[in-house]
Amino acid sequence: MTLSVGVLAAERIAAGLVENDRIVESISVFPDQETDHNPLIEMPADEIVRRIVEEIGGARQNREISAIGVGFPGIIREGVIEDSPNLQQMKGQNLATAISSALNQVNLQIPVQILNDADAMAAGIAATHGYLDRLVRVWFLGSGVGYGRYPQAPGVWEGGHMVISLDPKEQFCRCGGEGHLEGIMGDRAMRLRFLDLEPEEVFEQAKEGDKRCADFVKLWHRALAAATATSVHLDGPGKFFIIGPKSEFVQLNLLDQLLLDMVKMSPLQGSTFEIVPAGDELAIFGAAVSAQKSASSNGST
Repeated sequence: MTLSVGVLAAERIAAGLVENDRIVESISVFPDQETDHNPLIEMPADEIVRRIVEEIGGARQNREISAIGVGFPGIIREGVIEDSPNLQQMKGQNLATAISSALNQVNLQIPVQILNDADAMAAGIAATHGYLDRLVRVWFLGSGVGYGRYPQAPGVWEGGHMVISLDPKEQFCRCGGEGHLEGIMGDRAMRLRFLDLEPEEVFEQAKEGDKRCADFVKLWHRALAAATATSVHLDGPGKFFIIGPKSEFVQLNLLDQLLLDMVKMSPLQGSTFEIVPAGDELAIFGAAVSAQKSASSNGST
């Protein structure tokens, strides 16, 4: 029996105990009640670390585990959060070392792997769908836009910040860059664009025939198709999974047609989209599986 802990720390912190190919016991979550506000945004970096360690303890329940995987938003290299536009206070934090140090204080020495949260979701989908032998790409549509890839490869892979517009007025991305995917699809960007509407209301009014909202919804889909087309032209065709709260607004037929309009070389055609139900479980499972694989690999060298 191989036990590991997977953690998703993005809009909340959720941790689960993973045994081989399934999550066992209940998932430990902070905060324990649903909220529209992300409590991590204003939380100091050391408090975020403390909360992650607490949720790891809640999931572990004093059992012996072989690895811990943490999915976290941002650019991550060797356990360091090089940048995280959504949680800017974590920039520069060596999260792997901070978690390991906290565990060492209670005499626990467990390998810790930090990976991008969308990469954790991609690993979870690959494992649960039987796609561990192929390329899996994931768009996470939440308050921001995440891009996950399995298997992990060297690189930054900040797909939410792909440039999909040359319009200099497109400056709504949280990071401040022009023409970014998240500058169109992210919640903050939509609120700045529609000062009188919440993101969900934009989609509702588009369905009711409001032209301004309907035009934007098409732009929203074109932006996702453009970013997908860029991935196809760099990494080849394949299946793209869409997950997250905003996936309910995706019109697959429209997205398929827009992508077809953008990808014309015959060897690159044939990509498909699939919407996967949202939930913390996929990222938790993917983070744990990735950490277990990394620990086993390092142990064998």
